[in-house]
Amino acid sequence: MTWDDHLRTHLQELRRGTVVVASLAALREPGYGYGLLQTLADAGFSVDANTLYPLLRRLEDQGLLTSEWDTTESRPRKVYRTSRDGEQLLAALLTDLDAVRTSIETLTEGDLP
Repeated sequence: MTWDDHLRTHLQELRRGTVVVASLAALREPGYGYGLLQTLADAGFSVDANTLYPLLRRLEDQGLLTSEWDTTESRPRKVYRTSRDGEQLLAALLTDLDAVRTSIETLTEGDLP
């Protein structure tokens, strides 16, 4: 396995762990799947559609997203929004993510006691 292969694999693992946070954060404002892909990409968080759509269904099944059909266009689209439970989970995950970032900075800057 080459260095690039290792990097690609580990970056994928890192992103897999944060795509829930990114999706819950972005969907505090209502959005549909394709629009969310664009929003995430515009924020520098590229996600494959084959990863995102199953994730949206899973988060909805867990009660972390709500959805409704928008039928105002010629093609109906499912619009998602972060639920109250999703907001609470997002806050907890962001707190933990901040703690992880602080820990990594401590390790990389050599500020261990």
